[in-house]
Amino acid sequence: MKLYSMTSRMIGFAAWVALALALPGLAPAADTPEAPDALVKQVVSDVMQTVKSDADIQAGNITKITALVETKILPYVDFNKMTASAVGRNWASATPAQQAQITEQFKKLLTYTYSGALSEVRDQTIQYKPFRADPADTVVQVSTEVINTHGGEPVQLNYRLQKEPEGWKIIDVNVLGVWLVQNYRNTFAQQVTAGGIDGLIKALTDKNNALSAAAQQKGKA
Repeated sequence: MKLYSMTSRMIGFAAWVALALALPGLAPAADTPEAPDALVKQVVSDVMQTVKSDADIQAGNITKITALVETKILPYVDFNKMTASAVGRNWASATPAQQAQITEQFKKLLTYTYSGALSEVRDQTIQYKPFRADPADTVVQVSTEVINTHGGEPVQLNYRLQKEPEGWKIIDVNVLGVWLVQNYRNTFAQQVTAGGIDGLIKALTDKNNALSAAAQQKGKA
């Protein structure tokens, strides 16, 4: 089975994950927020402001999308933990060099996903549900709904965050009841079974090369 022979459900899922980090929220606080719900609001607001002010990003410019992801999103995401969780039990059998390759290729895959989804951001709005957590909790969930001003059912988007020494970090995103990490874990496990860790790395690299070529071709159009 080839990695990422993506169905329409998978494509839609990936696009909404990107939108989860690129929809307008409430204005950020003047200083860095300590509460996890305030952090999510700050990140989505900051990203949205950047998208709205840059026509190249809206058009899917992969260079600018990459810069946006690296400067506005990744600082608030524990990407190493997210990647390790997506690979699952097979992560322990990978060498440090292989783990670094998988992490880099997974980041590229999601970045290419952002490039397509950000171009679809228009006038959607986001509503935050009441945040409930115990002060002692180290893993929490921030629940939201995406509202399309032109109608249609709201889309449920939930964030899972973990408290780390440097503050709260996003470790997973749930779209319509499907968690990003679990979704990829199933796919990654199939690829490792078929070709080992190196097979997973190759599949990710090949997919990213194809997406890169498609993005460059789009830029020439």
